Amino acid sequence: MKRLVSLVVIAAMFWMACGGIPVSAASTDSRGMDSPGEAVTDFVADEIIVKFKNDKKPFQTLKVPKGKVLGKVLEYSQRSDVAYAEPNYYAKALFTPDDELYDLQWNFGDQAKGGIRMQEAWELSDGSGVTVAVIDTGIAYENYQQYVKAPDLASTRFSEWGYDFVNQDTHPNDDNGHGTHVAGTIAQSTNNGIGVAGIAFGATLMPIKVLDSDGSGTYADIANGIRWAADKGAQVINLSLGGSQPSSVLKDALAYAYGKGVTIVAAAGNDGSNKLSYPAAYDDYVIAVGATYSDKTAADYSNYGKGLDLMAPGGYVFFDENGDIVGDGILQQTFNPLTRDVSDFGYWPYLGTSQSSAHVAGVAALLISRGNATTPSQVRRALQETALDLGKYGWDKTYGWGLVDAYSALNWPLAATKTVNISIDLTPQFKTAGKNVFTRVEAKVRVGEPGVPIADATVLGRWSSPAADADKGITGPDGVAVLTSDQTKSPPESYTFTVESVTINGIVYQPIGETSDSISIM
Repeated sequence: MKRLVSLVVIAAMFWMACGGIPVSAASTDSRGMDSPGEAVTDFVADEIIVKFKNDKKPFQTLKVPKGKVLGKVLEYSQRSDVAYAEPNYYAKALFTPDDELYDLQWNFGDQAKGGIRMQEAWELSDGSGVTVAVIDTGIAYENYQQYVKAPDLASTRFSEWGYDFVNQDTHPNDDNGHGTHVAGTIAQSTNNGIGVAGIAFGATLMPIKVLDSDGSGTYADIANGIRWAADKGAQVINLSLGGSQPSSVLKDALAYAYGKGVTIVAAAGNDGSNKLSYPAAYDDYVIAVGATYSDKTAADYSNYGKGLDLMAPGGYVFFDENGDIVGDGILQQTFNPLTRDVSDFGYWPYLGTSQSSAHVAGVAALLISRGNATTPSQVRRALQETALDLGKYGWDKTYGWGLVDAYSALNWPLAATKTVNISIDLTPQFKTAGKNVFTRVEAKVRVGEPGVPIADATVLGRWSSPAADADKGITGPDGVAVLTSDQTKSPPESYTFTVESVTINGIVYQPIGETSDSISIM
């Protein structure tokens, strides 16, 4: 029988046993979006902001037809005389939850501190109307027999379609603690004056138990759980679990759910190896998530390599980079992991890609609720294209596409623009044919920071008159792409080459730095 081991990290429990103090439990709004029709917006409906390159003014606010803001932003952004164009966004005081331990949730804070920008994101979405299936050890979601509902899940919504595939009943209660902790990151009751916050606190959780009290389960139960979630209306599935072996039954279940429009998120694994765990390794259907520390570096325990999509906070309990009292683990409520007394709740710091996966599943729920990305492919694109790039430009095997950014994802596709530094050198080339002199100009475009060249980037640009045409080239190992103008007959002439975009690993970057250069030939 194949066994699947959940990604609970025992180190967290050991740390608590060696003197860590759990915090005791106390008893116990949807927002608009910029839709394609711009019916409800986060920016002025008839204005855009434009910075012209040769204008002494810092920027100009231009009137545009009402409802045409996005189109006009795109139109101006493509002009060679424009440095940037963007909507005239509204701002307001940020929502700050009153949960008493929220300040200890570094993972929800600023990116400078390793967080995913939740306060800005909550102004746009809370996940209302979206069901997230937590396929795990169950959730402490009800008072039933010996089980007790977690106090900080008191106002969290739960689907009536939960199921326990371990015990074959309709009461998927948690007897391990892992599932409850993961569920809290996704949708802990928030702004209730106690404990901690959850990412998509307006969402509905569907508890599906496929792992037993030891955190283990079979691929058959997991496959059944995935199919159950898809059939019962889940829009997001979180799989904070992993096994070492591929499986047709698991892959078929993922394909089935994906085909029904379900966004599937899974933990990359905690082996520190260059091979993802299953189901995260099934990249066609799953968003695979690795873990970062609070300093945004990849966690040593986090798996990496082919198929890795994103990073999210996974934390570490053995150091305290952010200077709080509980180390840099991911803090959520669950029952005591040392005794597994299902009525003894506290706030426990866990670490691992299980926690990372839950972050991305929560942000996926926010996206779907907001409506700017609703299909699995759109959600993946929104998360990847707005992630904070870490490591090499674009995708890399250690960080995937980077650290998930909840706020930017909720502004996708407008927030998808990434930037890359370039410089240009123009050199004329001459050829004589009889009495005629012909001229070409060679543009050497360097992509990347000084001393950090970017190879295999596609550079797209345009030559001005007299050799007006579009041109593209690919950078070599030195980060240089060579693009040559059409041939023109004899000087005097003036040539200008302007880089319009740079594509790295399939993502289009906006060039910054020296984006245009001219040369006059007399």
